[in-house]
Amino acid sequence: MLITDPWFYALAIPAFLLTGISKGGFASGAGNTGVPMMSLVMPASQAAGIALPVLCAMDISALRAWWGRWDAAQLRIMLPGAVIGIVLGTLVFGALSDAVVKIFIGTITLVFLARSLWLERGNRVVPAAAPSRIKGGFWAACAGFTSFIAHAGGPPAAVYLYPLKLDRQRLTATTVALFSAVNYMKLIPYFFLGALSVQNLLTSLVLLPLAPIGIWMGVWLQGRMSDRVFYRIIYVLLAATGFELVYEGLFR
Repeated sequence: MLITDPWFYALAIPAFLLTGISKGGFASGAGNTGVPMMSLVMPASQAAGIALPVLCAMDISALRAWWGRWDAAQLRIMLPGAVIGIVLGTLVFGALSDAVVKIFIGTITLVFLARSLWLERGNRVVPAAAPSRIKGGFWAACAGFTSFIAHAGGPPAAVYLYPLKLDRQRLTATTVALFSAVNYMKLIPYFFLGALSVQNLLTSLVLLPLAPIGIWMGVWLQGRMSDRVFYRIIYVLLAATGFELVYEGLFR
């Protein structure tokens, strides 16, 4: 049966719009706020199951917008590691309690936030890092794992990709291509793990129109709002959500 809780939609709608805006290329490092925010009102595994079809739809729109502009060499480095991470995520997905998953998601959210704020301090200028199969494979495996558990693969991927100093369009397109492949690979194990239940799919269908709207907003906002302002909005949401998830996982 379709989810009708108004608090769920009050969290899910803005979360998916923000995710779509990010996937559309505006403030593309903002991460996916959908699962952390929905996890405040439902089991994290259910939130992940609802989110995946919507993210896959967003990936189609994002790929159309960024087609062919990715760094193929970095994708060849990262995709094998991402597959390993997906396999590991599949093995532990059903074994983790909801409290553990909430703590995990909350911790990822707060670590990502802390790292982003640390890198932004003092507008530091750091030289570009050299590509590395070892580093790229490792962080891609971490991204595949965290993406499988909570669609939170962006922070680990950023640890490898951001220091390469790719231009903004190439970075965005590479990230879009990587997680499009990851998300579609996750569909099969999600189905067999029961995360794509009828209720979850019906709820995903209701939220599906947010996919093209969010992507369009991301494209439209480029040049109309500074990344700095948008990041501040995201950071406030991530901080509140991260702390609340860790609290719920530990004390409720």
